Amino acid sequence: MNTAPERRLRYFEPAALAGVLTHEFTLFRRFWPSNTFASVVEPTIYLLAFGFGFGSLVAVVGGHRYIDFVGTGVVATSVLFTSAFTGLFQTFFRRTHQGTYGAMLAAPIDTHELVLGEALWIASRAGVYGCAPLLVAVGFGLRPGPAVVLVPAIAFLTGLGFALFGIWLSAVIPAIDAVNYIISAVLTPLFLVAGTFFPIGNLPVWAQRAAQVNPLYHCVELVRHAVFGLRPLLDLGHVAALALFAAAMWLLAVRRMRQRLID
Repeated sequence: MNTAPERRLRYFEPAALAGVLTHEFTLFRRFWPSNTFASVVEPTIYLLAFGFGFGSLVAVVGGHRYIDFVGTGVVATSVLFTSAFTGLFQTFFRRTHQGTYGAMLAAPIDTHELVLGEALWIASRAGVYGCAPLLVAVGFGLRPGPAVVLVPAIAFLTGLGFALFGIWLSAVIPAIDAVNYIISAVLTPLFLVAGTFFPIGNLPVWAQRAAQVNPLYHCVELVRHAVFGLRPLLDLGHVAALALFAAAMWLLAVRRMRQRLID
Protein backbone atom coordinates (compact mmCIF):
# COMPACT_ATOMS: atom_id res chain seq x y z
CA MET A 1 0.00 0.00 0.00
CA ASN A 2 1.39 3.38 -1.04
CA THR A 3 1.38 5.72 1.95
CA ALA A 4 3.54 8.44 0.43
CA PRO A 5 1.92 11.85 0.98
CA GLU A 6 0.62 13.63 -2.08
CA ARG A 7 2.75 16.57 -3.15
CA ARG A 8 0.90 19.85 -2.87
CA LEU A 9 1.02 21.91 -6.04
CA ARG A 10 2.75 25.27 -5.76
CA TYR A 11 1.19 28.45 -7.10
CA PHE A 12 3.91 28.58 -9.74
CA GLU A 13 5.01 25.13 -10.83
CA PRO A 14 8.54 25.21 -12.33
CA ALA A 15 7.56 22.51 -14.82
CA ALA A 16 4.65 24.60 -16.08
CA LEU A 17 6.80 27.71 -16.55
CA ALA A 18 9.50 25.59 -18.19
CA GLY A 19 6.91 24.21 -20.61
CA VAL A 20 5.80 27.70 -21.66
CA LEU A 21 9.40 28.89 -22.06
CA THR A 22 10.36 25.78 -24.04
CA HIS A 23 7.42 26.39 -26.36
CA GLU A 24 8.56 29.97 -26.91
CA PHE A 25 12.17 29.00 -27.51
CA THR A 26 11.16 26.35 -30.04
CA LEU A 27 9.18 28.92 -32.02
CA PHE A 28 11.93 31.51 -31.68
CA ARG A 29 14.47 29.17 -33.29
CA ARG A 30 12.34 29.19 -36.44
CA PHE A 31 11.58 32.89 -36.65
CA TRP A 32 14.51 34.59 -34.93
CA PRO A 33 15.96 36.31 -38.04
CA SER A 34 12.83 38.36 -38.80
CA ASN A 35 12.11 39.04 -35.11
CA THR A 36 15.67 40.16 -34.46
CA PHE A 37 15.81 42.33 -37.57
CA ALA A 38 12.71 44.31 -36.64
CA SER A 39 13.64 44.63 -32.96
CA VAL A 40 17.18 45.82 -33.61
CA VAL A 41 17.02 47.85 -36.82
CA GLU A 42 14.06 50.13 -36.03
CA PRO A 43 15.45 51.67 -32.80
CA THR A 44 18.87 51.89 -34.41
CA ILE A 45 17.35 53.99 -37.19
CA TYR A 46 15.85 56.26 -34.55
CA LEU A 47 19.27 56.60 -32.97
CA LEU A 48 21.03 57.48 -36.21
CA ALA A 49 18.28 59.79 -37.45
CA PHE A 50 17.94 61.80 -34.23
CA GLY A 51 21.57 61.48 -33.17
CA PHE A 52 23.01 62.84 -36.38
CA GLY A 53 19.97 64.87 -37.47
CA PHE A 54 19.37 66.91 -34.34
CA GLY A 55 22.95 66.24 -33.32
CA SER A 56 24.11 68.53 -36.12
CA LEU A 57 22.09 71.33 -34.51
CA VAL A 58 22.45 70.46 -30.82
CA ALA A 59 25.94 69.35 -29.84
CA VAL A 60 25.53 68.87 -26.08
CA VAL A 61 22.51 68.02 -23.90
CA GLY A 62 22.74 67.63 -20.15
CA GLY A 63 26.52 67.69 -20.30
CA HIS A 64 26.68 64.83 -22.81
CA ARG A 65 27.08 64.63 -26.55
CA TYR A 66 23.64 64.53 -28.12
CA ILE A 67 24.27 61.18 -29.81
CA ASP A 68 25.29 59.74 -26.42
CA PHE A 69 22.15 61.23 -24.87
CA VAL A 70 19.94 59.69 -27.56
CA GLY A 71 21.87 56.41 -27.61
CA THR A 72 21.11 55.79 -23.96
CA GLY A 73 17.50 56.91 -24.33
CA VAL A 74 16.68 54.80 -27.38
CA VAL A 75 17.39 51.69 -25.29
CA ALA A 76 14.00 52.31 -23.66
CA THR A 77 12.33 52.72 -27.06
CA SER A 78 13.78 49.41 -28.20
CA VAL A 79 12.50 47.72 -25.06
CA LEU A 80 9.04 49.24 -25.55
CA PHE A 81 8.75 48.08 -29.15
CA THR A 82 10.08 44.60 -28.40
CA SER A 83 7.90 43.95 -25.36
CA ALA A 84 4.62 45.88 -25.68
CA PHE A 85 4.08 45.15 -29.37
CA THR A 86 4.96 41.48 -28.98
CA GLY A 87 2.75 41.07 -25.94
CA LEU A 88 -0.11 42.81 -27.68
CA PHE A 89 -0.08 41.32 -31.19
CA GLN A 90 1.31 37.88 -30.44
CA THR A 91 -1.02 37.23 -27.53
CA PHE A 92 -4.09 38.48 -29.40
CA PHE A 93 -3.56 36.22 -32.41
CA ARG A 94 -2.63 33.20 -30.34
CA ARG A 95 -5.78 33.58 -28.29
CA THR A 96 -8.26 34.47 -31.03
CA HIS A 97 -6.98 32.83 -34.23
CA GLN A 98 -4.47 30.08 -33.48
CA GLY A 99 -6.02 28.49 -30.41
CA THR A 100 -2.56 28.17 -28.87
CA TYR A 101 -3.57 29.04 -25.34
CA GLY A 102 -6.52 26.68 -25.28
CA ALA A 103 -4.17 23.83 -26.16
CA MET A 104 -1.61 24.89 -23.55
CA LEU A 105 -4.23 25.15 -20.81
CA ALA A 106 -5.28 21.57 -21.58
CA ALA A 107 -1.90 20.64 -20.10
CA PRO A 108 -1.26 21.11 -16.35
CA ILE A 109 -0.66 24.85 -16.85
CA ASP A 110 -2.79 27.54 -15.26
CA THR A 111 -3.52 30.98 -16.68
CA HIS A 112 -1.22 32.84 -14.30
CA GLU A 113 1.66 30.52 -15.23
CA LEU A 114 0.94 30.97 -18.91
CA VAL A 115 0.90 34.75 -18.59
CA LEU A 116 4.09 34.86 -16.54
CA GLY A 117 5.90 32.43 -18.84
CA GLU A 118 5.00 34.47 -21.92
CA ALA A 119 6.04 37.72 -20.21
CA LEU A 120 9.36 36.29 -18.98
CA TRP A 121 10.27 35.18 -22.48
CA ILE A 122 9.36 38.54 -24.03
CA ALA A 123 11.30 40.36 -21.28
CA SER A 124 14.35 38.18 -21.90
CA ARG A 125 14.32 39.17 -25.55
CA ALA A 126 13.88 42.82 -24.59
CA GLY A 127 16.88 42.56 -22.27
CA VAL A 128 19.04 41.47 -25.20
CA TYR A 129 17.60 43.58 -28.02
CA GLY A 130 17.54 46.69 -25.86
CA CYS A 131 21.33 46.73 -25.83
CA ALA A 132 21.59 47.08 -29.63
CA PRO A 133 21.28 50.90 -29.76
CA LEU A 134 23.83 51.18 -26.96
CA LEU A 135 26.31 49.09 -28.93
CA VAL A 136 25.76 51.32 -31.96
CA ALA A 137 26.37 54.40 -29.81
CA VAL A 138 29.60 52.83 -28.52
CA GLY A 139 30.67 52.48 -32.14
CA PHE A 140 30.17 56.23 -32.51
CA GLY A 141 32.22 57.15 -29.48
CA LEU A 142 30.09 56.51 -26.38
CA ARG A 143 32.30 55.54 -23.45
CA PRO A 144 30.11 53.91 -20.77
CA GLY A 145 31.08 53.33 -17.16
CA PRO A 146 31.42 49.89 -15.54
CA ALA A 147 27.77 49.91 -14.39
CA VAL A 148 26.73 49.50 -18.03
CA VAL A 149 26.56 45.75 -17.30
CA LEU A 150 23.28 46.52 -15.49
CA VAL A 151 21.57 47.65 -18.69
CA PRO A 152 20.30 44.16 -19.70
CA ALA A 153 18.72 43.77 -16.24
CA ILE A 154 17.12 47.22 -16.52
CA ALA A 155 15.79 46.35 -19.97
CA PHE A 156 14.50 43.01 -18.67
CA LEU A 157 12.57 44.59 -15.79
CA THR A 158 11.11 47.26 -18.06
CA GLY A 159 10.30 44.68 -20.72
CA LEU A 160 8.54 42.50 -18.16
CA GLY A 161 6.18 45.33 -17.24
CA PHE A 162 5.43 46.29 -20.82
CA ALA A 163 5.04 42.68 -21.94
CA LEU A 164 2.38 42.23 -19.27
CA PHE A 165 0.90 45.58 -20.31
CA GLY A 166 0.59 44.29 -23.88
CA ILE A 167 -0.86 40.96 -22.76
CA TRP A 168 -3.47 42.76 -20.67
CA LEU A 169 -4.47 45.05 -23.54
CA SER A 170 -4.65 42.09 -25.93
CA ALA A 171 -7.39 40.66 -23.71
CA VAL A 172 -9.17 44.02 -23.42
CA ILE A 173 -9.48 45.09 -27.06
CA PRO A 174 -12.52 43.71 -28.93
CA ALA A 175 -10.76 43.52 -32.31
CA ILE A 176 -7.29 43.97 -33.77
CA ASP A 177 -8.27 47.31 -35.31
CA ALA A 178 -8.39 48.77 -31.80
CA VAL A 179 -4.60 48.51 -31.67
CA ASN A 180 -4.44 51.74 -33.67
CA TYR A 181 -5.92 53.63 -30.72
CA ILE A 182 -3.36 52.10 -28.36
CA ILE A 183 -0.39 52.92 -30.58
CA SER A 184 -1.46 56.51 -31.24
CA ALA A 185 -2.89 57.45 -27.85
CA VAL A 186 -0.73 55.41 -25.46
CA LEU A 187 2.53 54.00 -26.81
CA THR A 188 3.63 56.95 -28.95
CA PRO A 189 3.25 59.52 -26.13
CA LEU A 190 5.04 57.15 -23.76
CA PHE A 191 8.29 57.09 -25.71
CA LEU A 192 8.08 60.73 -26.79
CA VAL A 193 7.62 62.02 -23.20
CA ALA A 194 10.21 59.87 -21.47
CA GLY A 195 13.35 61.94 -21.85
CA THR A 196 14.46 59.82 -24.79
CA PHE A 197 15.17 62.56 -27.32
CA PHE A 198 15.14 65.66 -25.12
CA PRO A 199 15.29 66.38 -21.36
CA ILE A 200 11.90 66.48 -19.71
CA GLY A 201 13.12 69.47 -17.69
CA ASN A 202 12.42 71.60 -20.77
CA LEU A 203 8.72 70.61 -20.78
CA PRO A 204 5.87 72.45 -19.02
CA VAL A 205 5.39 71.58 -15.36
CA TRP A 206 2.28 69.46 -16.02
CA ALA A 207 4.17 67.44 -18.64
CA GLN A 208 7.08 66.91 -16.26
CA ARG A 209 4.71 65.56 -13.62
CA ALA A 210 3.07 63.29 -16.19
CA ALA A 211 6.49 61.95 -17.18
CA GLN A 212 7.15 60.93 -13.58
CA VAL A 213 4.44 58.26 -13.83
CA ASN A 214 5.69 57.04 -17.21
CA PRO A 215 7.51 53.70 -16.69
CA LEU A 216 9.61 54.38 -19.76
CA TYR A 217 10.99 57.53 -18.13
CA HIS A 218 12.29 55.46 -15.22
CA CYS A 219 13.93 53.06 -17.68
CA VAL A 220 15.63 55.95 -19.50
CA GLU A 221 16.94 57.40 -16.24
CA LEU A 222 18.27 54.05 -15.05
CA VAL A 223 20.05 53.38 -18.34
CA ARG A 224 21.63 56.83 -18.38
CA HIS A 225 22.80 56.48 -14.80
CA ALA A 226 24.22 53.03 -15.55
CA VAL A 227 26.18 54.48 -18.46
CA PHE A 228 27.24 57.85 -17.06
CA GLY A 229 27.29 57.19 -13.30
CA LEU A 230 24.91 55.62 -10.79
CA ARG A 231 22.85 57.66 -8.33
CA PRO A 232 21.90 55.02 -5.75
CA LEU A 233 18.98 56.72 -3.99
CA LEU A 234 17.34 57.93 -7.19
CA ASP A 235 17.99 54.62 -8.91
CA LEU A 236 16.29 52.65 -6.15
CA GLY A 237 13.23 54.80 -6.67
CA HIS A 238 13.29 54.13 -10.41
CA VAL A 239 13.65 50.37 -9.85
CA ALA A 240 10.75 50.43 -7.38
CA ALA A 241 8.57 52.27 -9.91
CA LEU A 242 9.32 49.68 -12.63
CA ALA A 243 8.72 46.79 -10.24
CA LEU A 244 5.40 48.29 -9.12
CA PHE A 245 4.37 48.76 -12.75
CA ALA A 246 5.21 45.12 -13.56
CA ALA A 247 3.31 43.84 -10.51
CA ALA A 248 0.22 45.90 -11.35
CA MET A 249 0.29 44.79 -14.98
CA TRP A 250 0.64 41.14 -13.95
CA LEU A 251 -2.47 41.33 -11.79
CA LEU A 252 -4.45 42.99 -14.57
CA ALA A 253 -3.16 40.64 -17.26
CA VAL A 254 -3.88 37.47 -15.30
CA ARG A 255 -7.36 38.60 -14.33
CA ARG A 256 -8.36 39.63 -17.84
CA MET A 257 -6.77 36.64 -19.57
CA ARG A 258 -8.50 34.27 -17.15
CA GLN A 259 -11.81 35.89 -18.05
CA ARG A 260 -11.07 35.49 -21.76
CA LEU A 261 -9.72 31.93 -21.63
CA ILE A 262 -11.72 30.27 -18.86
CA ASP A 263 -14.60 32.27 -17.41
